Amino acid sequence: MTRCYQVNLQTGWGGGEVYTAFFTRSLLHLGIPTTLYVSPDNPHWAARLPAGCRIVPVREIADIVTDLPDSRSWLLFHTRAGEADAAPLRQAGHFLSAIAHMPLYGRDPATLRAYDLVYAVSAHVIDSLHAAGIHCVHAEALWGVADLAGRGGSADTPVFAASPYEWDERKFRDRLLSWIYPLYAALNSKRRFTRAPGITLGLVSRLTPIKQFPLLFRHIAPVLARHPEFRLEIFGAGGYASVRDLHQALAPIRDRVRFWGQQRDIGAVYRKLDYLLAGLPEKEALGLNILEAQACGTPVLAVKARPFVETVADGVTGLFYDDPRGDSGASFDGLLQRLAASPFHIASQLAQRHLEQFSEAAFTQRVARLIEATASMMGELAAFPRRRGTVDQPQAGIGKTG
Repeated sequence: MTRCYQVNLQTGWGGGEVYTAFFTRSLLHLGIPTTLYVSPDNPHWAARLPAGCRIVPVREIADIVTDLPDSRSWLLFHTRAGEADAAPLRQAGHFLSAIAHMPLYGRDPATLRAYDLVYAVSAHVIDSLHAAGIHCVHAEALWGVADLAGRGGSADTPVFAASPYEWDERKFRDRLLSWIYPLYAALNSKRRFTRAPGITLGLVSRLTPIKQFPLLFRHIAPVLARHPEFRLEIFGAGGYASVRDLHQALAPIRDRVRFWGQQRDIGAVYRKLDYLLAGLPEKEALGLNILEAQACGTPVLAVKARPFVETVADGVTGLFYDDPRGDSGASFDGLLQRLAASPFHIASQLAQRHLEQFSEAAFTQRVARLIEATASMMGELAAFPRRRGTVDQPQAGIGKTG
């Protein structure tokens, strides 16, 4: 295998793009050159990728075809191509693979049927793929890396308020508000974060629907209202509707909530919190923020379910509570009582062993096994082309993860 051709046509920067960056670093570390096809409307890539990565801006999947060599090549999609877009690449004989950055629960699996092999970022995602009838799945969950390069910061690094909104310029309402909000913000002094008295819970995340923060707080905000010693600090930005719905759900504790917008020195943010609060689990794929928080020494509070049970060591790097949709927040209430009586801190020695699984070295080893399985399958499919895209039986490197 001489080169990997990656595709990520997102115009913004989120967890999938961070993942693409450290996946690229691992490829290069393993001696696999890589080309990344990106949207020309995304300005972030050049500053965040290693110098050895070739970056090619393209508007459409069709623009990739003429850039590829005539020989069979390995394509890896971070953003999915539909069957129609993938057809010219398949007809040219290329091997099509994709990383499933999100679980398929509630999503159309048809967008993954165009691929010869799918890699998943967690066992939770693997289970969702199999449940949807996608069987060409690499058997090992890739997980991720607590990647704080250039974003670390220390506990003393100052944090200032920024806009909590990500404006969608396609919508008239958002365009209008994007003009008005900076004027409102300019009339207010630049707020600098200082810890308030009490116990600080934090959200550190893009405020996107997959996190289900409004739904979570509709169940746990009334519980928090009974515990005045807890405060909530929100670091991240989202669409107008997401922020609006979160404000509404937080009404019972609105006097103990502050919004700080998206931050660059994210390590400094984690170190100013007592606990990171995760969202609801089923739509979450992995949670890079959970890995980052633990790496910064900040314990995680999360619903006891995948994918969180894959990434948090119970009683070591965080604590679990039962899904509040099932017990009206009773388990969460008990957890708050416990933390108010006795703070929980990460057990450093045991945490180190747990977090080694999410180091760049461990991730690179998983990528090496992925490359080996892919190369093996490419050879097998070359010999038996009739099986492309219709693998029903587990093969080398393909199958269920326990």
